[in-house]
Amino acid sequence: MSVLADLYRPSLSLLTDFYQVTMAYGYWKAGIADHEAVFHLFFRHNPFGGGYAIAAGLAYAIDYLKQFRFDEEDVAYLATLRGDDGERMFDEGFLGYLRSLRFTCDVDAVEEGTVVFPHEPLLRVRGPIIGCQLIETPLLNMINFQTLIATKAARICYATRGEPVLEFGLRRAQGIDGGIAASRAAYVGGCAATSNVLAGKLFDIPVRGTHAHSWVMAFDTEAEALEAYADAMPNNCVFLVDTFDTLEGVRRAAAVGRKLRERGYEMTGIRLDSGDLAYLSIEARKILEEGGFPKVAIVGSNDLDEHLIESLKQQGATIGVWGVGTRLATAYDQPAIGGVYKLALIRRPGEAWQYKIKLSEQAIKITTPGILQVRRYTGDDAFVADAIYDENRGIEDGCTIIDPADMTRRKHLLPDAAYTDLLVPVFRGGRLAYEKPSVHAAQARARDQLSRFHAGIKRFENPHQYPVGLEKGLHDLKTKLVLEARRLVQRGSATSDEGDQRRL
Repeated sequence: MSVLADLYRPSLSLLTDFYQVTMAYGYWKAGIADHEAVFHLFFRHNPFGGGYAIAAGLAYAIDYLKQFRFDEEDVAYLATLRGDDGERMFDEGFLGYLRSLRFTCDVDAVEEGTVVFPHEPLLRVRGPIIGCQLIETPLLNMINFQTLIATKAARICYATRGEPVLEFGLRRAQGIDGGIAASRAAYVGGCAATSNVLAGKLFDIPVRGTHAHSWVMAFDTEAEALEAYADAMPNNCVFLVDTFDTLEGVRRAAAVGRKLRERGYEMTGIRLDSGDLAYLSIEARKILEEGGFPKVAIVGSNDLDEHLIESLKQQGATIGVWGVGTRLATAYDQPAIGGVYKLALIRRPGEAWQYKIKLSEQAIKITTPGILQVRRYTGDDAFVADAIYDENRGIEDGCTIIDPADMTRRKHLLPDAAYTDLLVPVFRGGRLAYEKPSVHAAQARARDQLSRFHAGIKRFENPHQYPVGLEKGLHDLKTKLVLEARRLVQRGSATSDEGDQRRL
């Protein structure tokens, strides 16, 4: 099943920034559209001030790339665009080229649910530069957002200490697709279920929900409302109890629960959605135990996030299920992850690769050249370090890694250390070469991955910085290229192209 095809019937090839199309036209006009290039998608800072991120969104990217093509309506629209002089922006030869263009690139990617860190490529694309360029924006759109939400979900689930988290964010999400993608990504990150019924259908995610305050207000009394709901849904009785007086609502729910029990059903839980959740949950637990319901779950909601949940835990709150909406589905405290997509290599037909590097006065924004791969090392079934290396140059056993943002931070890896390379083949020559795991498998991967990292990277304040670095040979090459490029710029004796490249 292709989720994107089910949601969006028309072609999505124009789901891009206009400059991607103008650059594609420029490549075509310059005669370099078919020159081979390598791009990497990565981010520079962990989201939420945390110590890690959870890769997500690859399934969407796969669906998009499988269907990539410009249909007649796309081309007809592009033909209407005009430049500043009023003339057509794109000539007929280029539009004909787009009609026949198909995705033929190789793609390697980190699997969904993998814990990832700054500077590590989540996706690597290799192929004709025009094909690599045209997919930049949609790939960033799909990978950035779902990685952000999966990471937020993982943090929230960590705060609950294993208690289930229900994703309730659809009504506050950024539009239809934002809500659907957020529900999926939140499940990858560890949520137990969603309130989003369409996401449940599309992704086979468990759906959960009860009633709103309007249900209670629609009846003459709260007791009548709870009894009517129990009559209608005896096998789904989680009662919202804070419409008028929370603790009185708990007592009325217990009374309805006893009637349910006489009919052979059990009340599943109560939900607190306002007020002092720590105090109210403690008092509600007392009422439920006195009423014969020691195992009934207390569900907490009301603008929760990992920080508030951690605080409630410290206050002794007896909440056992957590409904999290706005602050999860919208990544409330960080609206974007800031992922980027950068050129690393290019070569003309029959010639050697040319390394490409982007300079910046900020060291963190200087790109890394090469066909990059990430090697994750383990010891005693725990992850100990990640090495970023160039597949062209290879990597030695027992290498040294150097932090790309701080060359004084180095780590030597033992020659016999076990490892796994994180980027796996997804497309080869535009053909899918990867069996897309289910969303359940992605969630299980995230859970397993997180369990194998030191707890320090998972804490919310001042997290431990997990060792990630460039393999020393790659670091040295990058440094050399940067110094050479800057010397050429300072001398004013080279073009920008000469300053940005070096042949193998």
